Amino acid sequence: MNIAIIGGGAAGFFAAITCAEANSACRVTIFERGKSVLEKVRVSGGGRCNATHKCYDPRELVKYYPRGSRELLGPLMQFGPEQTVAWFEQRGVQLKTEADGRMFPITDDSQTIVDCLSRAAQQAGVRVLTSTRVDKIASEPGKPIARWRIGSEIFDKIMLATGSSTTAWEWLQELGHAIVAPVPSLFTFNTKDTRLRDLAGVSVPMASLRIPGTKLSAEGPLLVTHWGLSGPAVLRISAWGARDLHEAGYKFSLEVNFLSEKKPQMAAAFLSQIKLESGKKLVMANTQMNLPTRLWQRLVEASGIAPERRWADVGKLELQALTAQITAAEFQITGKSTFKEEFVTAGGVSLKEVNFKTFESKICPGLFLAGEVLDIDAITGGFNFQAAWTGGWLAGRAMANG
Repeated sequence: MNIAIIGGGAAGFFAAITCAEANSACRVTIFERGKSVLEKVRVSGGGRCNATHKCYDPRELVKYYPRGSRELLGPLMQFGPEQTVAWFEQRGVQLKTEADGRMFPITDDSQTIVDCLSRAAQQAGVRVLTSTRVDKIASEPGKPIARWRIGSEIFDKIMLATGSSTTAWEWLQELGHAIVAPVPSLFTFNTKDTRLRDLAGVSVPMASLRIPGTKLSAEGPLLVTHWGLSGPAVLRISAWGARDLHEAGYKFSLEVNFLSEKKPQMAAAFLSQIKLESGKKLVMANTQMNLPTRLWQRLVEASGIAPERRWADVGKLELQALTAQITAAEFQITGKSTFKEEFVTAGGVSLKEVNFKTFESKICPGLFLAGEVLDIDAITGGFNFQAAWTGGWLAGRAMANG
C-alpha cells in the first residue's frame, strides 16, 4: 500500500512510524512544505518539549480539552500518556515528571524528541520529503490522489496532519467537510489598568477569575505582565472562552479574586480582625493575605485608603472597598497577546465528521485526519501533544490494516 502523510509534525510522524512499523508492506511518505520537520516540537516548552502530562486516567485527562473532550475519551483509553511514555522509553528516551505533572525528556532538550522520531521514521523505512508542497488533494472512488509540484502519484490512503492550515481546510471543504471557523486559543489579556502599572513579574500563587455575564471562570496562578495579565488561570479561561471572547472583540470585564478560595465575607472578617490587632500600623505598609507587597499597596491605594492611614482609623466603607479590591477587582480587558511559543487554534474539521476509532473521515473513506487540523485543542501542559500522539497512533494502525 502507498500511504501519504501531509504534514511533518508530531501527529504526522507518529502516524507514519506507527503505520510503517505495523505493516512493512506499506510505503509511507511524509510531505513537508518547510525545509525541516518537527519544528513545533523543536520550539515547544521553551525548547524542552512538554511531551505529555502524567494524568493517566482518561476521564480526568479529557477535562483539559475545551474542544474534543468527549471524542478523545475512547482514543485516550487506547493510547494515552502511559502508552506515550512507554513508546518513547522503548526507543531510548526517558521522560521525567515535574511537580505540576508536565513531562519532559530527562535531557531537557526538545531535540531529543525530534531525533527519536526522525530515527524511528528512518528505521521504519518512512520516506520524508521536505521543501515539498502539495498543491491539492482530489479523490477518485476509494483512492485519494495527492499531486505536488514535482509530479503526481496515486496513494491508497492519505492523512492530513497539517495543523491549523487554511489551505488544508480549503481542500477539505472541497471534499465536503465542514470547517469550524478557527479562532485563537491560549492567549493573555491586555489591560492598561493603573493598578498593574510597573508590576510586571508580580505573581499570585492562586487566584480565581470570572467574566461577568458569562459562565466562564478559572482558577490558578496569575502573573502580571508588561501588557496585562497572564499565567495558567488566564490561559485556562482564554481556552474555554476562545469563541465567546473572539465574538466580543477581546473587550470585556474580568473579575479577579486574588485570594482564590476565600470568599468576600471571610476576607472582610479577617481585615476587621487586623484592624483590631494592628491598629497602630500603617495599612499601606502592613501587607496581608500573603499578597505580594507591591500588589497589596496598589489595592490599598485603589480602595481610597491614604498612605498615612493607620488600621485603627480605617472606616467601615474603606474596609469594604479594600475587601472588594482583594476579592472582586474588576479589570477592563482591551485585547489579547499570543502566549510565548504556544500557537493553539480553536477550530478545524467538525468532529461529527470523523470516526474516532480510526481517525478516518466519515465523508471521504481513505482520508485520515489528526492533530490541530481537527477542532480539538487543549490548555498548556503537554495535552495538545498527547492528542497528536493519540490521533497519529490510531490513524497509523488503521492505515496499516488495509
